[in-house]
Amino acid sequence: MRTRDWFARGVLPGTLAGLVGGLISAAALAQIAALPSTASLVRPGAAGAGVVVHLVVAAILGAGFGVLVWHQRPGAGETLFWGLTYGALWWFLGPLTLLPLLQLGVIAWDVHSAQEAFAGLLAHLGYGAATGLALAAIRRDPLPGGALRGWTLVGVLVRGAVAGLAGAWPLLALLGPRADGPSTPVIGLLGGVSFALLYPRPPDGTGPALVRGMVFGFFWWALWPLTIVPLARGAGLAWSVEDARAGFSVLPGYLLFGAAVGLGVQWLDGVARLLFSDIRGGGDQEGIGTEGLRAIGRGVLAGLAGGALFTVVAVRTGFVPAAAGLLGSRSALAGVTVQVVVACAIGASYGLFFRRQSLDVGSALGWGVTYGFLWWVLGPLTLMPVLLGAAPQWTAEAAAALFGSLVAHFAYGAAMGVVFHLLEARFNPWWIPRSRVEEARVVRRREHLLTSAPALWALVVVIALTLPILLNR
Repeated sequence: MRTRDWFARGVLPGTLAGLVGGLISAAALAQIAALPSTASLVRPGAAGAGVVVHLVVAAILGAGFGVLVWHQRPGAGETLFWGLTYGALWWFLGPLTLLPLLQLGVIAWDVHSAQEAFAGLLAHLGYGAATGLALAAIRRDPLPGGALRGWTLVGVLVRGAVAGLAGAWPLLALLGPRADGPSTPVIGLLGGVSFALLYPRPPDGTGPALVRGMVFGFFWWALWPLTIVPLARGAGLAWSVEDARAGFSVLPGYLLFGAAVGLGVQWLDGVARLLFSDIRGGGDQEGIGTEGLRAIGRGVLAGLAGGALFTVVAVRTGFVPAAAGLLGSRSALAGVTVQVVVACAIGASYGLFFRRQSLDVGSALGWGVTYGFLWWVLGPLTLMPVLLGAAPQWTAEAAAALFGSLVAHFAYGAAMGVVFHLLEARFNPWWIPRSRVEEARVVRRREHLLTSAPALWALVVVIALTLPILLNR
């Protein structure tokens, strides 16, 4: 019976979904004349065979994707993020590894080759996204609590629209009115509603919602200014590395916009449940205020630990004088003081947003690193230059120059996440038996692994480490 389920819910729907993703990515590759390279695996110069070869490979990869996620938590949002990560993985394995190895006998693991294959990265991301959404539609996975009908659907659409418009409004002051920027009302409305439809009943956790939204913002950056807008203008796909460099100026805006949408949808859903649902508190939970204060305290301590590691890296990368500039000083002491204060504040927010989300050291590293990346975009690229009286440093050159700061933020987030997890895991209220605490933790860990959380962690690291390197001249 299990083998039959594995085939019926994994291989077969995955193959069909892979064909859908293959058709969409083949159309894109045909526009940028990349299909002949695929056909050369069978017969050099046979451009017409490229579509057939591409669809066969897409179906095989789709079957593998179906097996990968057949036991994961159902839902369009979860399969979309798994699909994006699966597509990014096969960009590394395909155009950079297997294809040059079969054609030339070498592995193209260098920056120049990766820049040449940048259009393939977007094609693979498009394939993964289309395959994930197609798989969710083919399987017709039921939503928790039943299908969306009537006022329930209206509520989801309203929450998405409000979150999207509210998330786009602050970016209008940073980007100004742009035809392709994420701050336009149209993008705010479309982005908010589409995210709400992906997660009509979002899982608990403000922090994970921020990370989901940030990755969704990256997806919208690839979809809107690099794909839809140039196609609508009749200019073809803007998937070259030069086009991506020019479009990098709005990428941080899309990341922050997506994070704001994820946060808004999560909070509005919480308000709706508070107003219209019967909420029964369990005897194994602290009061909301007590739990929040404990989370803030643990977050401050974790932020101090992460800040210590951040300072070590920042001293080596020359970031301390820039932090001191916020106080109008250039001294190292002022810079370290600013970093400690900021580290404590970020740690406190991490404690509130990610409490009860770090179920082991692995998940603690995942959430901590992704939150550190969010603050790299929000801090050195956005808030710090604004506070110093300049414009946000949303260029590929600025991101490459601040690559050392990105490493420091990764180190900070990793240390903060692990320390927060260790502090949180040690707490055992006297009125709850330890056996019950451990049992609940095991159940939450199992449910956690069934979500797209591991895919989100991997994709954020790929985005953070790959783009500044690839898009730098």
